[in-house]
Amino acid sequence: MSATLAFPMLVQAVSPRLGPVMGGAWFLFTVLKMIVIFTIYMVGVAMLTLAERKISAWIQDRHGPNRVGKGWLQPAADGLKNFMKEETMPAGVNKPLFVLAPILSFIPALTAWSVIPFGAPIPTRWGRVDLVVADLPIGFLFILALTSLAVYGIVLAGWSSNNKYALLGGLRSSAQMVSYEISMGMSTIPILLLAGNVSLNTIINQQAWGGWNVVNLTVAFFIFMVAAFAETNRLPFDLPEAESELIAGYHTEYSAMKFSLFFISEYASMVTASALMATLFFGGWDVPFTSHDNIGPYSGWLSLLSIGIFLGKILFFLFLFMWIRWTLPRFRYDQLMSLGWKFMLPLALVYIVLIAAVLLGLSAAGIHEGFMSATILGSVNVALVIILFAILDRGRIISPAYVRMHPREIERLRRLDRRARVPAVEAAS
Repeated sequence: MSATLAFPMLVQAVSPRLGPVMGGAWFLFTVLKMIVIFTIYMVGVAMLTLAERKISAWIQDRHGPNRVGKGWLQPAADGLKNFMKEETMPAGVNKPLFVLAPILSFIPALTAWSVIPFGAPIPTRWGRVDLVVADLPIGFLFILALTSLAVYGIVLAGWSSNNKYALLGGLRSSAQMVSYEISMGMSTIPILLLAGNVSLNTIINQQAWGGWNVVNLTVAFFIFMVAAFAETNRLPFDLPEAESELIAGYHTEYSAMKFSLFFISEYASMVTASALMATLFFGGWDVPFTSHDNIGPYSGWLSLLSIGIFLGKILFFLFLFMWIRWTLPRFRYDQLMSLGWKFMLPLALVYIVLIAAVLLGLSAAGIHEGFMSATILGSVNVALVIILFAILDRGRIISPAYVRMHPREIERLRRLDRRARVPAVEAAS
């Protein structure tokens, strides 16, 4: 029996006395979790706008917001300003879809949090309280299906605005998100092969016993991270709202809170993507060097520690999002499409085959989850990373803004240029 199949039985065998809460207590705890998560999520998203300004100021060696409450009340001032501004409705818009678009952008990012576990279970007198709003057995598939709906909000915003720039932004977004949604989904298949389940708690527990997936599945993490940047429309993938080309892209005609809701949706998507990367590749809420948070006996202090660890991982990825934004320039649109279809998708497909072959070989050799399996998978991924980035990619696979030409080719072009200049000089003299 594989370790993946044996692990749920181990949990039931070790901690059968502490079952999940049932009945009225389950309903009350679920409502409480919904209120707490929604409050922290919305306040956190508001504070992320301040964090982005402060981080950008730090990177550019300047002062950030420092006037309203020494900068800490700047998100509240921005929110009050957006509430007080006039709601414009340009002529020729499709009013129902114009109003619905920002809502469709915001709801998927917020709802996806309902199935992401954010801490170890808490023991109570009524039973075990799992720190997840809705522990769906298909939680990961639910997130992929729900977050893919966010593109409809952007496309409808561009189409319903009756504006050429907004329409171009919506078309760009639909092409970009569809292109990278496929790569993101493909990159998670090796995780499901390794965990043997689509439940997020099972994926976290598998990493507790078999090592973090960022070590076991390094290439999958790279593909997922790049696709997450593209899905959230963050630099260097912010083509749908390219200010230098499309004014403000798909939200050109929006104002007041409808305009603000698109930015809230972007930061909410960043938080959701960061939580997913932490859960799928960095062990989620798992507390290192102990198994009590996975199989019991559970404790309140251990649950608080697991929440802190999970939040720390999310904050790291949020900082990475902001760091990349203020460091890298924007891709050209042909580079963006080339990266998604000519590099990311074939790489994800080949990687699925390779990991499936390695897992099949480990199973045939009788090696299951543990130190030996993690060592072999980690060694295979180190070799794949070296082959992929040090040998294969010489500035040609990912179409860059320039081409690394061979010195002999450069010298040939220089000779041609000199030959072309000689007749021109003689004619001028």
